Amino acid sequence: MPDFAGSHALWLALAVVGLIVILVFLAVFTRFARLWIQSVMTGAGIGMFDLMRMWFRKVSPNVIVRSKIMSVQAGLDEDEDLSTKALEAHYLAGGNVPLVIRAMIAAKKAKIIDLSFRRATAIDLAGRNILEAVQTSVYPRVIDCPPQSGKRLTLDAVAKNGIQLKVKARVTVRANLDQLIGGATEETIVARVGEGIVSAIGSAETHAEVLANPDRISRAVLARKLDSQTAFEIVSIDIADIDVGDNIGARLQADQAEADTRVARAAAESRRAMAVSAEQEFVASIEQNRAKLVEAEAEVPKAMADAFRNGKLGILDYYRLKNVQADTDMRESIASSGTVRAQ
Repeated sequence: MPDFAGSHALWLALAVVGLIVILVFLAVFTRFARLWIQSVMTGAGIGMFDLMRMWFRKVSPNVIVRSKIMSVQAGLDEDEDLSTKALEAHYLAGGNVPLVIRAMIAAKKAKIIDLSFRRATAIDLAGRNILEAVQTSVYPRVIDCPPQSGKRLTLDAVAKNGIQLKVKARVTVRANLDQLIGGATEETIVARVGEGIVSAIGSAETHAEVLANPDRISRAVLARKLDSQTAFEIVSIDIADIDVGDNIGARLQADQAEADTRVARAAAESRRAMAVSAEQEFVASIEQNRAKLVEAEAEVPKAMADAFRNGKLGILDYYRLKNVQADTDMRESIASSGTVRAQ
């Protein structure tokens, strides 16, 4: 006797599984139907199973489908590297897929830039804004030198005659896609241009030459190839403003003269101190000799007393010596009084 209950349960289970499969398919179809229809209508070539695979791989189907549609509508299918899998790989690598496609479209419309998908994704993954780079290549950018947001608003340089000039320049640059990866940024361009301007003014004989021909600065700076190893190509350097500053040469000469004066005063003071020291040494020597003289004079009475005792000196000799001494003192007194009157 057939087991109708077991077959009935089996068919019921199969029906439930089928219903679940149908519901899942309907849910998936409902989720991706709009994107699939857009892909089919535009010829993007992304199927339903591709959309489901993206969903399982944590890839945003909206981003990939819209980017693919943009590339197809813009005629970027000629690039063999531009495929759905390549877009997914760039998305998983952390790249900005829509930005890359928009940059490629802008480059194709400009007709002056050859930008492949492989090159665009490399620039994007390097951290550069690929769309901004393409736009800068098509429409050159103007950079203030020095930047108006900085502390100094002018470039200050001094000509050979010592006159200071204050300069403002504007640098027109175009993005260089070949050196965008690893190339120096705007700050390097500004620094190099500022250095070139200061050098050009410093090599001028007078500031009047620079004021008469400001374009000589631009020519001198452009001749130095300052855009080497940078992400930009310098189109032109224009002197926006140039003013005359201080007479730095005269100020330096005055400072040098003051410094020389201080050095001379210090040397003179040193010589005066040495002279005073030598004078004090002479005074000390005179006092020492005078002390010796007084000491020697003190020995005279002793010698005379010894002479009296020994009979070598008589009383008449002593008085005669006293008369000679008195005569000498009188002459010295007369001579000193005559000197005072003459003065």
